Amino acid sequence: MFALTAENTFHLYSHATDMRKSFDALSGLVRNNLGSNPTGGEVYIFINKRRDKIKLLHWQGSGYLLYYKRLEKGTFEIPRYDASIGSITLSYAQMVMIMDGLSIKNLQNRARYTLPKAPVNQG
Repeated sequence: MFALTAENTFHLYSHATDMRKSFDALSGLVRNNLGSNPTGGEVYIFINKRRDKIKLLHWQGSGYLLYYKRLEKGTFEIPRYDASIGSITLSYAQMVMIMDGLSIKNLQNRARYTLPKAPVNQG
């Protein structure tokens, strides 16, 4: 079951990835190159050099889920980013647009109300 929602955090790995990598190798990239815990529930997105294959690695409760999509024609469009950083954070909408082949270059986020974060008691 496709269990990704807007509640998830999505990180696009900023380097081309060998699509022969599977669960262990991809989680190793997250640990070693991003310094993150791949079992924290966040979703990590990997794209190959030709940008025609994409994998999403997600820890869900008791194990990894790996989503894989290969395009028969065309490429995935990815947002501009500084290649020196390990990853960029995407919204759920951006991730879905990348997966569906929609252009994300000229998107503008409109102002929306968000609940203020409650202060944490240090008592």
